[in-house]
Amino acid sequence: MQELLSEIWQTARRNKLRTALTGFAVAWGIFMLIVLLGAGNGLINAQEENNNRWVDNSMMVFGGQTSKGYNGLKEGRDILLNDADRHATATRFPANIDQTSAIIFQGGAIITYAENYVSSSLRGVYPADAVINKTKLAAGRFINDIDIREQRKVLVMAENQARELIPHKPLDLVGKSVKVSGMAFTVVGIEQENKSRMSTEVSAPFTTLRTIYNRGDRADRISFTFHGLPTEEANEAFEARYRAAINRNHQAAPDDEEAIWLWNRFTQAMQMAKGMNILRTALWVIGLFTLLSGVVGVSNIMLITVRERTREFGIRKAIGATPAGILRIIITESIIITALFGYIGLLLGFAANLYMDATLGSEVIDTGLFQTTMFVNPTVGVGTAVGVTVVLIVAGTVAGLVPALKAARIRPIVALAG
Repeated sequence: MQELLSEIWQTARRNKLRTALTGFAVAWGIFMLIVLLGAGNGLINAQEENNNRWVDNSMMVFGGQTSKGYNGLKEGRDILLNDADRHATATRFPANIDQTSAIIFQGGAIITYAENYVSSSLRGVYPADAVINKTKLAAGRFINDIDIREQRKVLVMAENQARELIPHKPLDLVGKSVKVSGMAFTVVGIEQENKSRMSTEVSAPFTTLRTIYNRGDRADRISFTFHGLPTEEANEAFEARYRAAINRNHQAAPDDEEAIWLWNRFTQAMQMAKGMNILRTALWVIGLFTLLSGVVGVSNIMLITVRERTREFGIRKAIGATPAGILRIIITESIIITALFGYIGLLLGFAANLYMDATLGSEVIDTGLFQTTMFVNPTVGVGTAVGVTVVLIVAGTVAGLVPALKAARIRPIVALAG
């Protein structure tokens, strides 16, 4: 084996340009594959992180406008959600719906503490809202059932809002009394600062806000979590049943899709996952074709090698070399060149991904309302690297196989005559 490796080394030294060009083709192919996969992973991870602000198996309901007549009523009627809709949501679909919440909004609130103040919108919610929207608290608690039942005047504020009222110690606002447009409320919780979404609303008990602002039995939105709907078809069937139930509460046609609007985050997540899978597949296809171009380069170079060394192989066979021995020389040379320069390409690709992570991965886009990142962890896992290495070695073997077989079939008399 040592003699074989020494011979391959001597051959590479005698043909530096040819070896360098072959190695560059392989290294470039594997480098581009790793960089493309890393860049794709960065985009996909960022998208998933930006969409990870609520539980996937949740749905939000909005009032709409009827698009067709029903029971003698004309189209174009506004549908306003109410307590009956929330009750139907909570009770009519026990096989699928878990937790429900209703939301009302009230804008133009001025919240003051001592000499400081902040402008905000009020958001009346139920306790389940914390689960649906993955609310994380930096201090205190969220709205609870007792707050709802007793219509307590309590608030849960965002950390950036609390900082406006107590600049140096915003979490100390928990337990303090603040004024909301002249009314006293107690701050019971501070949400963790989340720059990936707008934090301009203050949460309060749904029943409290509705009573204070005389909103009757109205709700601006209804939201809920669900289970047991694993496919898009199951979700579509459930949405049709749910829409029919809510539409009947408002004397709207059961199949009127404009009467209420449904935002199904689960089907959105499934569609996003499909899109990400397509992107991953496209990146792999592009990368593998790039790698294939390097493998083709290896094969072409090896064909030239066989042609240049035809006389040498003829002499070898004339003095007793077997076809298997000739075959081993060519294939081993091909594998070594492919594996060596492929490894170099892997290292350079990983280095490029680390550079992207250190630059683009830390870059934050500030829209003025919220901040988001475009790249998150644009790297390739160890498993992928191992798989790519295996593919690389196999490709190197295949690339050298055709010229090796040609070399093994050379007849000594023909080679020597040439």
